[in-house]
Amino acid sequence: MYSFSKQRIITWLILIMIVLYILYSSNFLLLTRNKKDCSTSIRLDASSKEQLEMSGNMSSITNTVERASDEDEKPGEDKDEKEDEDKEEGKAKEKKEEEEEEDDIPYDELSQRQDTKVEHIVFGIAASSNLWNQRKEYIKVWWKPNQTRGVVWLDSKVRVQANEGLPEIRISEDTTKFKYTNSQGQRSALRISRVVTETLKLGMKDVRWFMMGDDDTVFIVDNVVRILSKYDHTQFYYLGSSSESHVQNIHFSYAMAYGGGGFAISYPLAIELSKMQDRCIQRYPALYGSDDRMQACMAELGVPVTKEPGFHQYDVYGDLLGLLGAHPVTPLMTLHHLDVVQPIFPLMDRVESLKQLMKSVKQDSGSIMQQSICYDKQRFWSISISWGFVVQVLRGAVFPRELEMPTRTFLNWYKKADYTAYSFNTRPVTKNPCQKAFLFYMNSSRYDPVTKTIFGTYSRFKTKPPLCTWELQSPEKIDTIIVSKRPDPLRWQRSTRRDCCRVLPTRENSTMSLWVGKCEEGEFSEVFGWN
Repeated sequence: MYSFSKQRIITWLILIMIVLYILYSSNFLLLTRNKKDCSTSIRLDASSKEQLEMSGNMSSITNTVERASDEDEKPGEDKDEKEDEDKEEGKAKEKKEEEEEEDDIPYDELSQRQDTKVEHIVFGIAASSNLWNQRKEYIKVWWKPNQTRGVVWLDSKVRVQANEGLPEIRISEDTTKFKYTNSQGQRSALRISRVVTETLKLGMKDVRWFMMGDDDTVFIVDNVVRILSKYDHTQFYYLGSSSESHVQNIHFSYAMAYGGGGFAISYPLAIELSKMQDRCIQRYPALYGSDDRMQACMAELGVPVTKEPGFHQYDVYGDLLGLLGAHPVTPLMTLHHLDVVQPIFPLMDRVESLKQLMKSVKQDSGSIMQQSICYDKQRFWSISISWGFVVQVLRGAVFPRELEMPTRTFLNWYKKADYTAYSFNTRPVTKNPCQKAFLFYMNSSRYDPVTKTIFGTYSRFKTKPPLCTWELQSPEKIDTIIVSKRPDPLRWQRSTRRDCCRVLPTRENSTMSLWVGKCEEGEFSEVFGWN
């Protein structure tokens, strides 16, 4: 009896499983509110079809679409008319594909589309009438008439000559109503702090950014455009950098964009600033300068500074060789305090030096001052190139981590040789006469349109070298270094990396040839004599 009952139970279980399988196969148990129709007769809308085309799966659904079209065809529909419609649809599809191919711009061309252009930027230049005749020469070096837009804001009228190639000159509004209680500063800080707001009031059209600077600030305009193109100008942005002086940053603020180095404010942020700035600066009468007043108002607006290390305040004295010879891997955008540092090229005055630099800027602005490091393994020399400025050749092996660190050819803002006073790492000028760098400054450059190559000539700064007992060959036998490179306007649209350089063979003993450019796969600055 027990076995008979057991057999009946097994028989019923088998029957139930068969029924469940039939129901499952018929989709009865799978129909839910959220279940999508997966039948093969599904009609594909245009957007679904386009997505499947893009994913490369059109071949697998073509038959499905055709079956759906056949099933939906109305009874009695003329077959010839249907074929004509199919032909017209095919022609329309081919035309659409041709238009898409025309719009398919190569990556290299697409990457050259910079959203922000120079005409979208307005420069506000703070100037003093007492120093105008001297400082205007700095502005002439970088200003591009009929290209750059901006205004020089002075405290009083100056004599203006026609066709000097300078921006428009205006007189700042009266600021005597504002309090100023800092005994060490000057009331002009109030006037300068309002340069952006007063420039905004001029109502210029199609403005995205206001670029602030002093009359002794030299801008590399193309690089300013490159940097600002990275940011959404419709958002609140306050771009700038700190001082090179750690003491200055402590005294003022690491959160402040220094005005001499230049800072940028997006248009919508400038509008918000203009609404509250006059009330804001009344709350800070004891502050020293214009840039810390600006930062105080930014703090009230809740907008922090976005650091861009290519803005250079240069709160230093002396020779900028150490700083410019090891420039950080970022576009050079500004130079400041040119009156208190030595001319960047020896045997020239300050303005001539800047004009000399601009020769290379015109050839390849994105690469100006960019460092490359390589080694002459036959002569055991270490080579550091600051493109468009200087080549330094040293005897022996100096590692890249040392060469990319600025040498202290300058003093800090308080004229002390105190390396702890800088906001970055530095290294001392070597005391070993055999490790003294031989300097080759840029003399001339030319572009060869056939090879699409820039050839720069760097001449040795001839000073008597100190006595060295090393048996290594001395770089003093080299008079000229030829540096070749191709223009690289898209270098800052790739990931940040220092360029590579190579020593090229030469026939003349007094000449060295170097190549600079994008590193190839597996290429790096390898020190000789090390495994």
